[in-house]
Amino acid sequence: MRKVRDIECWLTDMDGVLVHEDQPLPGAAALIERWVDTSKRFLVLTNNSRFTPRDLAARLERSGLRIPEENIWTSAMATGAFLADQPGDKTAFVIGEAGLTTAVHDAGFIITETDPAFVVLGETRNFSFEAITKAVRFIADGARFIVTNPDTTGPSKEGLLPAAGAVAAMITAATNRQPYVVGKPNPMMFRSAMRRIEAHSESTAMIGDRMDTDIVAGMEAGLHTVLVLTGLTTTEDVGKYPFRPNQILGGVDELIDQL
Repeated sequence: MRKVRDIECWLTDMDGVLVHEDQPLPGAAALIERWVDTSKRFLVLTNNSRFTPRDLAARLERSGLRIPEENIWTSAMATGAFLADQPGDKTAFVIGEAGLTTAVHDAGFIITETDPAFVVLGETRNFSFEAITKAVRFIADGARFIVTNPDTTGPSKEGLLPAAGAVAAMITAATNRQPYVVGKPNPMMFRSAMRRIEAHSESTAMIGDRMDTDIVAGMEAGLHTVLVLTGLTTTEDVGKYPFRPNQILGGVDELIDQL
């Protein structure tokens, strides 16, 4: 069993771990400050592909958390890393916002509506029937279907919102083609994050608030896993799963004294 003091690199989820509805959770600012002050390699992970790291860093700073943009890793960035390694034409039709289009461009791709090799879908509040129709036709013609994250709903102050997974299901229903999903719980997102900070699984930990994404993906990537109860998962929920995290904490404030 690895001990917290032996961990050299940290991955952490954002919502439910560091922030909740744009408010910092207890200990979050102190934890980030400790990592920065001790030069720990770390990344804040999010399945939200809408925003660039710079956008997210600014949003987090308004919430009271100073996280450098180079310490943020999104499902859009993981998707870009995946696409960069794929053979074939570097062309894609993209349904998404700035975070995704920036990542796809950074991967060396041309975004096009003419015979794309890939259809890439991410989180967006601005998709249209026309865009969905184009995606369906491109995929039917042989384009490879990639989705940044599997979440079917997302939170808002007004209630649930349909997310990328729900839109992907509509496209799958029309094409009978399943997408490749890059974000959590696919451990590929963690592996690409670890490559980004030159981390090794034996000395890396993952902090998350969800058993079905953060913890299972961390476990499958070979990481030390820490579940915090400040998000969606309760102690009672843990018993519903056949696997367990290495640690269960009330929140990240309990982690600081272990570092």
